[in-house]
Amino acid sequence: MILSDKQPRMLALLLVSMFAGLNVMRIINEPTAAAIAYGLVKKATSVGEKNVLIFYLGGGTFDVSLLAIEEGICEVKATAGDTHLGGEDFDNRLLNHFVREFKRKHKKDISGNPRSLRRLRTACERAKRTLSSTAQTTIEIDSLYEGVDFYSKITRARFEELNMDLFRKMHGACREVP
Repeated sequence: MILSDKQPRMLALLLVSMFAGLNVMRIINEPTAAAIAYGLVKKATSVGEKNVLIFYLGGGTFDVSLLAIEEGICEVKATAGDTHLGGEDFDNRLLNHFVREFKRKHKKDISGNPRSLRRLRTACERAKRTLSSTAQTTIEIDSLYEGVDFYSKITRARFEELNMDLFRKMHGACREVP
């Protein structure tokens, strides 16, 4: 039997659930779960089929699914995605950008210092979330490395430039869903 990237995880989930005494009726993918969680299935009770495109970007994976919802019944028509692309990839791009900037500005390499990298990563995650609703944000970390304070700005346009290849990959997966 050949398993896809997700099948071993699904099998493990099924086994753990059964060992916990749960009656597993069906395993659904993240986009379908999102549709149910947001109430899209219940809202689509009007006559006629509704097509809903669900875009799910998790920490380490990304899925896009086309769902057909009719009279409260949800059917997955098509799905695509990348099991090796998620929010952490965007965090890593920002982290690497600011590590290079720190080195350029201060002639110091923080890449070997786990504490500094952890603090910078936390600031990058915050900046990523902020850029989803504003055009620019700042990163300010006191004594990031060897007593040096770090301050920098990043715009949404620069963030998009740093991650354009990732956005293109996601766009390509969306085009696979008819």
